[in-house]
Amino acid sequence: MFSKGISIITLSKYGVDTAIKIKNALSGMEFNCTVFAPAKYVPKGITPMNTKLGDFIKNIFDKVDAIISVMAIGITVRAVAPCVKDKRTDPAVVAVDDLGKFAVSLLSGHLGGSNELTKLIADKIGATAVITTASDLLGKKSVEELARELHCKIKNFEGLLAVNSAIVNKERVIVVLTRDVSNLLGCIKDFKTKVVDDVELAREIINEYDAGIIITEEDLNEESKKPAVVLHPKKIVVGIGSRKNIDKEEIIKAITLALDRVNIPLDRVNCLATAEIKKGSSSIMEAAEDLGWPIEIINMENIKTLEHPDLSSPSETVKKKVGVGGVCEQAALIAAGSEASLLLKKTKFVEGVTIAISRGE
Repeated sequence: MFSKGISIITLSKYGVDTAIKIKNALSGMEFNCTVFAPAKYVPKGITPMNTKLGDFIKNIFDKVDAIISVMAIGITVRAVAPCVKDKRTDPAVVAVDDLGKFAVSLLSGHLGGSNELTKLIADKIGATAVITTASDLLGKKSVEELARELHCKIKNFEGLLAVNSAIVNKERVIVVLTRDVSNLLGCIKDFKTKVVDDVELAREIINEYDAGIIITEEDLNEESKKPAVVLHPKKIVVGIGSRKNIDKEEIIKAITLALDRVNIPLDRVNCLATAEIKKGSSSIMEAAEDLGWPIEIINMENIKTLEHPDLSSPSETVKKKVGVGGVCEQAALIAAGSEASLLLKKTKFVEGVTIAISRGE
């Protein structure tokens, strides 16, 4: 979540104090945050903003996952408005007043995670969260929230309005999963669900309701008579590197703690990935078997040549031992596909075991 980073922007002396408070809170949860302010208000650790606000926003808008604007909402809206393009790509935008009394979700509330980020900021700095999306006010989960929660790609955005309207208006809505993604069933709450053998049967089920959501790996060639949105699960991969003679139980413990950190259920993971030098590790193989996951063994040459912006700095210690600067991040990214990104950089939850988690697109 927010793997491209979060920019926190302020224009005033009081705003700097609030921005630093937000950064410290989010950084403690391992979010990558940078605070920007005019040079005259910049203390140590804050990056000077040397351009006009509108130009600055324009320069970063496509480069970050979220913008936290610590200033008046009117200023924020005027600065952001010329950059807004599409809910599929726009970053989350949250406005916080200079004194940190209110946090307001402004843009990409569901799909971009602005609502979630707003609530998190409010909780951490003692502010009041302001959320205005209808589904949240009514305690309902939107299609975008479900897609984000399940790490799914929305295939037909044109169906969102009708299905979300049905959800908000308490019409009969069902989530239908095809058999190939039935492992996601336990991850879905607040919706009536059904598992069917194929996508055509899913379409027939939807037609018996007012609207529906189909989760599948297949393509839906024919439209349903009733409003429907199709979600395709993205590939979630846990990458692992470990010392020799690590117990299977320790590996499972590290994996469980890592998934808890990024709020991903065990059932949502597609596979475990590691380097070919680890294929002789019985504990890794046994852990994968106990978890019910397939394991992908990644060629060392592919690991050595991988270039990716999410990769951590190489470890000289690991390089001396195995010939590459890292294993778990590289294995996770390669196994998840060419457009994968890291949800969790390499982290040691248990001594001797490093875990990274990636998501394909």
